Amino acid sequence: MTIDKNHVVALHYTLNAVEENGEKTFIEKTDADNPFTFLYGVGMMLPKFEEHLKDMAPGDKKSFTIEPQEGYGDKDDNAKTSLPLDMFEGSDLPPVGAILPLQDPEGNHLNAVVLEVTPEAVIADLNHPMAGKTLHFDIEVASTRPATAEELDHGHAHGADGHGGH
Repeated sequence: MTIDKNHVVALHYTLNAVEENGEKTFIEKTDADNPFTFLYGVGMMLPKFEEHLKDMAPGDKKSFTIEPQEGYGDKDDNAKTSLPLDMFEGSDLPPVGAILPLQDPEGNHLNAVVLEVTPEAVIADLNHPMAGKTLHFDIEVASTRPATAEELDHGHAHGADGHGGH
């Protein structure tokens, strides 16, 4: 069975950033026993990522690169915010490099990376952590199957076998 819209796909991957000089910097990889599992074709993944997976079958391997404009966009040096210290009242201030889960006024969730902690505020970068990066994937498809009605209703996969809980 090949990957198609509304399929649950489980795959193994290694992700590297490609530097300007062509060298690769390791970002992450899946654990051998825990493939990355997602619902294909419903807008959860980068469109270019899904385009590379179309019609692949279990056991197929592929390597591909996604440029920033097809991934998470270019890094915007002005996408920074100053978070008041009272936001962190009752907890420790986050260290530089920490990822903060935030929500914008429209209810969209985003992650900000702490750049600096001053006596007045926490300065955070609102760019996606992968913004400006050229991404190189080495993938192997572990499995694919049609999504269940419940998965389609929920808008996400319930594990490679369809029995993963919430």
